Amino acid sequence: MRGRKIVLWRHGQTAWNLERRFQGSTDIELTEEGIGQARRAARLLAALRPDAIIASDLKRTAATAAELAALTGLEVTHDEALRETYAGAWQGLTHEEIVERFGEQYAAWKRGEPVRRGGGELETEVADRAAPVVERNVEKLPDGGTLVVVSHGGTIRTTIGRLIGLAPHTWEALGGLSNCSWSVLGETMRGWRLLEHNAGSLPEPVLGDDD
Repeated sequence: MRGRKIVLWRHGQTAWNLERRFQGSTDIELTEEGIGQARRAARLLAALRPDAIIASDLKRTAATAAELAALTGLEVTHDEALRETYAGAWQGLTHEEIVERFGEQYAAWKRGEPVRRGGGELETEVADRAAPVVERNVEKLPDGGTLVVVSHGGTIRTTIGRLIGLAPHTWEALGGLSNCSWSVLGETMRGWRLLEHNAGSLPEPVLGDDD
């Protein structure tokens, strides 16, 4: 066991987040509030002394990652495999419009069934492209090292599910991430373990858990 950590950090706020529009792979920029969120979160995450930063190449994640890079001096490696789920006809629609136009599809997705939302990607296909990128970059870390992955809510959820070995139909149980919140995976003898989820503060040691 090498004691490495993965911090999966969601991007800051966008105008489409405020409007509850499904962004998917649409390239939407951060709002001023989103930039502020990224700066505040970066100050906390910099205290973890990350060894590497990788990010989706979309504008909202690139701008979020840039705030942490500015504080740490690390270069950001951008990879399109870390983009949000492509959701075809759902993209650009509000939550209400999706339920109205694609009600059966939406209900099936919420039940945990494999659904190509809007004719787009399956959640397992998102994990197929994103999780290996994370794993390859983790392997480059020193013992005890930390990788920060700047990505999107859906991609982070599917990647966590894949890395900790959950069945795909249970991934929704992980819940969403707020803008500029993050989740932390820690390396154990049994593989990756979810240490923090939808966090906005630095992880604290867990005391008295099964010991």
